[in-house]
Amino acid sequence: MKYEIDKQDRYCVFTLDEKTINSIMAPQLKSEFVFLNNEGVKNLIFNMATVDYVDSSGLSAILTANRLWKNMGSFILTNIASESVQKLIEISKLDGILTIVPTLDESIEYVHMEEIERDMEDEEEGEDDDSDDDE
Repeated sequence: MKYEIDKQDRYCVFTLDEKTINSIMAPQLKSEFVFLNNEGVKNLIFNMATVDYVDSSGLSAILTANRLWKNMGSFILTNIASESVQKLIEISKLDGILTIVPTLDESIEYVHMEEIERDMEDEEEGEDDDSDDDE
């Protein structure tokens, strides 16, 4: 399996350099997702620019990543260039479950906005904790 990883402070871009995500490749992809999650990658952007075919095993790998990052940060699919892949996601009703952003730049912006939102929520929780101490 060919891929590139670009790690930044707040996110990691995983670019798959393959045309298909099928039953042969899905286990490798899942293990890479688990590895990145265990490494502490908080937000993963999965760049699918070269992917033109995904089968049910491929969708399962994508859903595994979505589940891994659900409580940790963000998992974003981006650059879905293939109409058939887009249709498969829609037919499977996964477009309502997965975060799909059209371009890599927009995905990076999305991560930054999500991080700001989480930081603000953390600050509010901290203030709530402080006010409890005053009582």
